Amino acid sequence: MPDRRPPARTRRATNRGPAGSAQPAVPAGTHPIDTGEVILTADPGDPGGWFVIVNGVPSSYVHLGDPTRLDFEYVRWTGDILDHLPPGPLRVAHLGGAGCTLARYVTATRPGSRQVVFEIDGALVDLVREGFGLVRDRGIRVRTGDARAGLASLRDGSQDVVIRDAFTGNRVPGHLTTLEFAYELVRVLEPSGVYVANVADRTEQRHARAEAATLREVFAHVALIAEPSQLRGRRYGNVLLLASNGELPLDGLTRRLASGAVRARLVLPDRVAELVAGLRPLRDPSEPVERDEPDDAGDSDAEGEQAQRRTEGRPA
Repeated sequence: MPDRRPPARTRRATNRGPAGSAQPAVPAGTHPIDTGEVILTADPGDPGGWFVIVNGVPSSYVHLGDPTRLDFEYVRWTGDILDHLPPGPLRVAHLGGAGCTLARYVTATRPGSRQVVFEIDGALVDLVREGFGLVRDRGIRVRTGDARAGLASLRDGSQDVVIRDAFTGNRVPGHLTTLEFAYELVRVLEPSGVYVANVADRTEQRHARAEAATLREVFAHVALIAEPSQLRGRRYGNVLLLASNGELPLDGLTRRLASGAVRARLVLPDRVAELVAGLRPLRDPSEPVERDEPDDAGDSDAEGEQAQRRTEGRPA
């Protein structure tokens, strides 16, 4: 399948992208938000780039001139996954928003896509909307609220992709990791839809393995992506989980990941099965999250409400 984005770039790419304002509409510095504070910091190596640091954690990189610029490695891997899905517009639900980097990427690379973003911090949503020009007429709706409640509000089979990049501190909220949550994913995704989840994990990959074991209860195919050093237990870092009941684009994705500026490894489903052997699925500790009234996230006029999330870019 042909690639849908420019070749992978290094962190300090010289291609600045199309002309556009290099300054956000809100000033650099520290701003109060509902969950604490956010710091907007200019990229010293690129006048169009901005880091969004939420409560001390780098959460997003937003390039005002080039929405296809994906700076954090795991965000680039997510872009690689999206690029290898069938061509055409996508219906995407983002569980976690911050700077909405991936929503912008989908809009730029797949015109006509319809997306909904759930972000728990309304003040952060307002700042991103004002500061980075996240407008309502490009097929992106942003909703303030808990990600699982937002997922529960979506109609059956209404999404092609669900992307989870939500954190409290450096941990994924537990209710976004359980078997009950995974059943909701299967309900919301169309039959061959894809789920992508970011996990910040330590050297033993305990969190990623536990989540993979849980996802294997409801998805036919579960793979994972990480840097080789992370898989060898040498560092803390990001692991991406990739799950679907349809065929995953494993061959093309393996080649793309191996050729990136920072090489990553795709662990195939059979190997994932070996890594999680004997692990029990994670379960809800109590009653499931209440389900809101059904909402068709496929509406294309992008009425920006707001979103769930504590990061769109945990430390990579």
